[in-house]
Amino acid sequence: MAWNTNVLVGQSGGPTAAINASLAGVFDTARDLGAHVLGMRYGIEGFLGGRILHLDRTLGDPMDVELLRRTPSSFLGSCRFKLPTPEQDPAFFEDAFAKFEAARVGAVLYIGGNDSMDTIDKLSQWGTDHDSDIRFIGIPKTIDNDLVGTDHTPGYGSAAKFIATTMREIMRDSSVYDLKSVTFVEIMGRDAGWLTGSACLAGTQGNPCPDLVLLPEVTLNQDMLLNRLSLLLERKNTVVVAVSEGVRHRDGTLLCEAAAEAADGTRLDAFGHVASLSGTGRYLASVTRAALGCKTRAIELSTLQRCASHVASATDLAEAYALGGAGVLAARDGQTAMMSAIKRIFDKPYLYDTTLAPIRDVANKERKVPREFISADGMNVTAAFERYARPLIDGEVSSTYQGGVPHHITPLDGDRA
Repeated sequence: MAWNTNVLVGQSGGPTAAINASLAGVFDTARDLGAHVLGMRYGIEGFLGGRILHLDRTLGDPMDVELLRRTPSSFLGSCRFKLPTPEQDPAFFEDAFAKFEAARVGAVLYIGGNDSMDTIDKLSQWGTDHDSDIRFIGIPKTIDNDLVGTDHTPGYGSAAKFIATTMREIMRDSSVYDLKSVTFVEIMGRDAGWLTGSACLAGTQGNPCPDLVLLPEVTLNQDMLLNRLSLLLERKNTVVVAVSEGVRHRDGTLLCEAAAEAADGTRLDAFGHVASLSGTGRYLASVTRAALGCKTRAIELSTLQRCASHVASATDLAEAYALGGAGVLAARDGQTAMMSAIKRIFDKPYLYDTTLAPIRDVANKERKVPREFISADGMNVTAAFERYARPLIDGEVSSTYQGGVPHHITPLDGDRA
């Protein structure tokens, strides 16, 4: 039986190498059911301003959808727009739902992270309280891997694969000269260390890399770190440290706080998060050079780790696509206020299934690296972390090249309903 409705889909928050694979999953599944697919241009903020794409036209060729699956970043564009609560501003929701009705929307799917699930939570709350037939479903996305309700989050596996690949290459580069050196590689992660922990995947049996992994879940004892670095340098020339941008001193202050304030003030985004963290690696390199007298270097992976589709994980993209499709099926079946999610069945061989998590249990919550995944001294991750993360970076994705560089699909800014 055909599902004769309009499915509205948007993307929000930071881009990833897999978010468009979720969009492709939404599009293919909705189209196969007979639904028409509308895209929010620049998230919910763009939709409320009248920015809509008819994806049936924009992705008219099946090869467009296949190319979309392999294109990084947010095809529809993104936003960081915090909705008020229904109690704070009922007029906002009246206007939003009037726009949904005008567009004949039967389901709204929003692909994003913690803050995007807050958007779905508030919209579904209003819809339920006002007997709306519109279904609201969240599709998980974040390289930070900090969403609750799912074993892991699409976007993380590809970012982890990039980090592991880059870390191994940095290790090769750093070990060329016969001199003592410490390299700090700064990795994204404001409050959760999943990305930094994935640096352990660069190592091989009997040859771990990096030497130390510093996560935001463990406050830093600077003297202890310097002592460990000194001991490592006694037996080897090259030491490599993976460090999260969100590592804090024992008093709770960020290592990068002074650098951020000096650069541009500690700016906050619409959700109250520090908009830009950097300087942790530079700080530690400076302290180490002064204390130990060795060569030091700080490398910031920064935004490079978000959209590195040239080393995307095939597992990650397949799961992102599956979760997009699962979200459409949930809406078709009458579900609302839910997020499609991953349920792990086995580590070896790796098997998973899709499931649903109540959005109220996901929104505004954060999943940090559990203590059993962190070494006793707090300066590395355990074998359990590696067993968890290793399957998520499995498989390579071939790219279509034009002029020697990967070919991506992008919408035209003039496209709209």
